[in-house]
Amino acid sequence: MAAVSYDSIAVLKNFADRQHITYPLLSDQGSKIIRAYEILNETIKPGTSTYGIPYPGIYVVDAHGRVVSKYFEDDYEDRIATGDILVRQFGASVDAARGTVETKHLQITTAASNGVARPGLRIALSLDIELKPDMHVYAAGVQGYIPVDWRLEQGGPAAKRHAFEYPQSEMLRLEAIGETVAVYRRHIRILREITFGQEAFLKSLVSPGGELIVRGSFRYQACDDRKCYVPQEVPLEWRFKYEGLDRQPVPR
Repeated sequence: MAAVSYDSIAVLKNFADRQHITYPLLSDQGSKIIRAYEILNETIKPGTSTYGIPYPGIYVVDAHGRVVSKYFEDDYEDRIATGDILVRQFGASVDAARGTVETKHLQITTAASNGVARPGLRIALSLDIELKPDMHVYAAGVQGYIPVDWRLEQGGPAAKRHAFEYPQSEMLRLEAIGETVAVYRRHIRILREITFGQEAFLKSLVSPGGELIVRGSFRYQACDDRKCYVPQEVPLEWRFKYEGLDRQPVPR
């Protein structure tokens, strides 16, 4: 891993020492490489101190030097977390901000790609759902039944919720009523992304202990081979350690 910035070597060394960064920070003074890659942020006015920055992004390159994927943001204040990429592209485990909720029908493990909430950081949230034996729930989008529904509280300026897809379901024949319906059984994992808002909004939501909490719910109706149970709405939460931006200027 390496990072490219329009800052000087001296500025990058000061920042790396302060933040204990051990991977290479590469200086592209004059933004020659940034321009060659056509990622110069042209919303920045020439002549200002930040002119020359790129759109923030990450390239993933294979052993032969080929770009196999890229992740970029339009807003210069936003960043995608490397943990998010490791989870969604490479199938890494989701271990941060873990919690467990259990009902009569299933167990839900909540987790996130990152355990730290920073302004403008895009991360992945996950639900790992283990259904109890012989149980099924109805897949998202089915008609005439109560499908699963993962909701997050309205984030407003505190967090942007991104569109997501539910996993592939399976078709189950319900012999008692003579219908075939899309369902989930055994284990399912659902991933979705959020981007934390900017510092001015997040700071007001941080607890005295330094935590930022994201809340949501999971709605479902479970059935087994004999009957269907009363629909449930399970409250969920993810707890993050909050870290503000490093605003310390480097020495002149």
